[in-house]
Amino acid sequence: MREIRVAQWRFRIHTAATAAAAAGIVAMVLLGNWQARRAEEKLARQQGLDARAQQPMLVLPSRPVEAADYVHRRVLVRGEFVPRHTVLVDNRVLRGLPGYHVVTPLRIGGGDIHVLVNRGWVALGPTRARLPQVSTLAGVLDLEGVAVVPPERVYELSADAGAGPVVQHLVLARMAARTGLKLQPFVIQQTPVNGDGLARAWERSDAGVNTHRAYALQWYALGALILVLFVALNLRHHRDPS
Repeated sequence: MREIRVAQWRFRIHTAATAAAAAGIVAMVLLGNWQARRAEEKLARQQGLDARAQQPMLVLPSRPVEAADYVHRRVLVRGEFVPRHTVLVDNRVLRGLPGYHVVTPLRIGGGDIHVLVNRGWVALGPTRARLPQVSTLAGVLDLEGVAVVPPERVYELSADAGAGPVVQHLVLARMAARTGLKLQPFVIQQTPVNGDGLARAWERSDAGVNTHRAYALQWYALGALILVLFVALNLRHHRDPS
């Protein structure tokens, strides 16, 4: 143990305690920096998506296209829904309420190519055995939305089985095999309201930025607390006897 004296103050330095405090402070700072970077990454990603969304709307043709040319762009497509292939993507939460995303293929006019349309959110029924009833517009319609590419690989204990309407994840390859349809390489998140009773409140990439910033502040505060406690526990005021 070492001791530093300044006037009537003494600061004791225990090797083990000092090393532990330094390690704790460094760990808290690193964790705070990581959370701060996560916040900035989400902000930067959303700014890029917002910039793409401001570009002119693209018209989706009835031929196969490249996902990179359309992803995160506003898209206009004319076609007709194929409601018999509608699926309900499970475990989708909106404002704290459980429900499903309703996904229906749209046959693009002028060909045999389809595109999956995420039509929005519907609340869970009274029980899981009673699925919500969803109406689908019939006939040819013009549909607007934003093109997104769902992940090809998802974490799951087991792959979706059977041909029931409920699926755990929306995977394009599975939907193509399930329906036998030729699909465009992305999903359209429908944006306008058309009176079908579905909620369309798509999560932004910058969602949770304030949470990351709050966590960063907490980690920094814990680092500061370790420093304050370390000083307080080792600093002593000493009066020389008169």
